[in-house]
Amino acid sequence: MSWTRVISATVVLLAAALWIASCNVERLANPVVQAPLPRVSSHAAELHRSSFVVDLHADSLLWGRDLGARSAIGHVDLPRLREGNVGLQVFTIVTRFPSSASIERTDPRWPDLITLLALTHGWPWKTLGSLEERALYQADELHRLVRQDARLILLRSRRDLDRLIAERAEDPGVIGVLLGIEGAHALDRRSALDDLYAAGVRLIGLAHFFDNDFAGSAHGIDKGGLTDRGRELVSEMERRGIIVDLAHSSEATIRDVLAIARKPPIVSHTGVKGTCNNSRNLSDEQLRAIAASGGVVGIGFWKTAVCGTTAADVARAVRYAVDRVGDRHVALGSDFDGGVATPLDASQLGSLTQALLDAGLSDDSIRLILGANALRVLRELLPGEG
Repeated sequence: MSWTRVISATVVLLAAALWIASCNVERLANPVVQAPLPRVSSHAAELHRSSFVVDLHADSLLWGRDLGARSAIGHVDLPRLREGNVGLQVFTIVTRFPSSASIERTDPRWPDLITLLALTHGWPWKTLGSLEERALYQADELHRLVRQDARLILLRSRRDLDRLIAERAEDPGVIGVLLGIEGAHALDRRSALDDLYAAGVRLIGLAHFFDNDFAGSAHGIDKGGLTDRGRELVSEMERRGIIVDLAHSSEATIRDVLAIARKPPIVSHTGVKGTCNNSRNLSDEQLRAIAASGGVVGIGFWKTAVCGTTAADVARAVRYAVDRVGDRHVALGSDFDGGVATPLDASQLGSLTQALLDAGLSDDSIRLILGANALRVLRELLPGEG
């Protein structure tokens, strides 16, 4: 066999392997746990239907799936968001994920899994060497989705939020989408914040699984606080109307941000140590400090967040947080499509409303938790026009 045929056969085999990998990796990464969900009563169904539901964190842009079409893979797509009565979904961009990732200690020098994902999904070559380009590519994916669906509204400002609320009152199929970034390490150039703001990014998590030039991570090696660049970034984010997200931040980073913040931060997706004691989750002291700042805490749906795999486990964590800081500072932060298993997908959120009722929460409290708290904070933090 000639070298030309060998090379051609190798290319074909590699292309086939990449195609198979791209089809199957998310199926393994984002399963729905096969466990019974609570039966949704007529009261729970009506409460859910009449509430404005907001989820503060999903990583769905990462996987290359057509989010406009219903899928049997993963947790989120537009048909399932509409079936679950979601009025606003925050889509968060992931740009780097070391293969050593651990909630205890992550070394960023290990090989990066997002590079492999970019190769298997055919991302543009420029994304391989630039975290900012990876962020912009995923932002473009959401823009494309908005262009394809006239009932999607990309939130850049309070004006967009007002439009969403008004249009959704007439058509419950209207959905707002908001862009965030998981980890300020994506700002790999001084001008990156300008470009990402122009692309619609309105939320930035200061750290993800590793320490960076801006802030320490709860899972980093040093787990330090804000650096000088981090303090400068927080100030500039507040000036522009970009929401500061403390999910994954170290204790020192949370403390440093709360000491200088002029506006309330959020924690988009987390658990609480009171029901699931590990380094990923918030202590009672941190819960109280974030609530005192006026912020909200989004309770996640995955096992590391709630130490369980059922809707009741999620409701238990929500109830614990409400009992500590009140019902005006707790929200939903699923971590849908975040490389985690969850007890339900976006279409089944009514089951969570039932679980919250079963946990003894009142209708008024549940409306706040399902979305009203998140809407209140977004209204305060987003720029007036954008």
